[in-house]
Amino acid sequence: MLIRSKAPLRIGLAGGGTDVSPYSDLYGGAVLNATINLYAVTTIEITNDNTIEFILGNFSQRKIYKSEKELPVEKPFELMSGVYNRIVKMFDLPPLSFKMHSYIEAPQGSGLGTSSTLVVSIIGAFAEWLKLPLGKYDIAHLAYEIERLDLQMHGGKQDQYAATFGGINFLEFYANDKVIVNPLDIKPHIKKELELCLLLYFTDTQRHSSEIIKEQIQNVQSNKTTSIEAMHHLKEQALLLKDYLLKEELNKIGELLHFGWIHKKQMASNISNTLIDNIYESALKAGATGGKISGAGGGGFMFFYCPKNTKLEVANAVLKFGGKTQPFQFTTEGLTTWTVD
Repeated sequence: MLIRSKAPLRIGLAGGGTDVSPYSDLYGGAVLNATINLYAVTTIEITNDNTIEFILGNFSQRKIYKSEKELPVEKPFELMSGVYNRIVKMFDLPPLSFKMHSYIEAPQGSGLGTSSTLVVSIIGAFAEWLKLPLGKYDIAHLAYEIERLDLQMHGGKQDQYAATFGGINFLEFYANDKVIVNPLDIKPHIKKELELCLLLYFTDTQRHSSEIIKEQIQNVQSNKTTSIEAMHHLKEQALLLKDYLLKEELNKIGELLHFGWIHKKQMASNISNTLIDNIYESALKAGATGGKISGAGGGGFMFFYCPKNTKLEVANAVLKFGGKTQPFQFTTEGLTTWTVD
């Protein structure tokens, strides 16, 4: 028997960073993001040999443990063992025996929420197998707690909810880990036009988001005015983008993305660098009206708003920097799970 699950990656369109505590606890955060047709996939094969085998990405990364109620947390399998340990403890389960194979259809550290989406996918597989009483909000919050509390990984809350719920959502974040997911009812032709005008570009660099987010957290804790004001502006950006999409005012989106670009770089020192700045300026010169670096910043994916018929020219301009463009489509489904007998 095989238990399968998949959860979609996301692009953060506006407000990224305001979902990170303590900013969201003190001021309330707002993010607008959209899931795309790149996925984190997990398969569980039930066994009876009293072992647990983790296979990550490809068959060269694997680890076999004796079945225990708690497994060691060690790289690169920390997300797998972290989820297993929490599930067994939370539901008071005996040691399980299985093989787990997980992979992500984008490089980790690429800014598309890969780690959190993988955690959601793994939780989903366990929930399907063990028939766990977990709703969407439960799964997203559990994924957040496993990463941020159990594994002590720095980051925000948006990725877990995007991967679980799917679609284009306006997310609100408050103190005490309160999150409200507002699905946006965007007309199909507006969604298609936005999809067509956005160019997703992988810089062929990866980054460790935890260090950038750690600095962002420290800036809020130390009451650094520049960083806090930048986050206020990004929250405003998310609210405005929601209105523009619902009111079909796509002509304003590029300018709004550029507004966010300026302020996001003030949140922490390593969000941008010379390469990223040069790519961004080249995209604007080629016809883009605004853009964004995905995720915490520092590398990974960028995207640009290319109005009218400028997308090909913008693509040619940024390809000169050695990265590659990534075709994508928006998705409406979040986490999905199924069983194969």
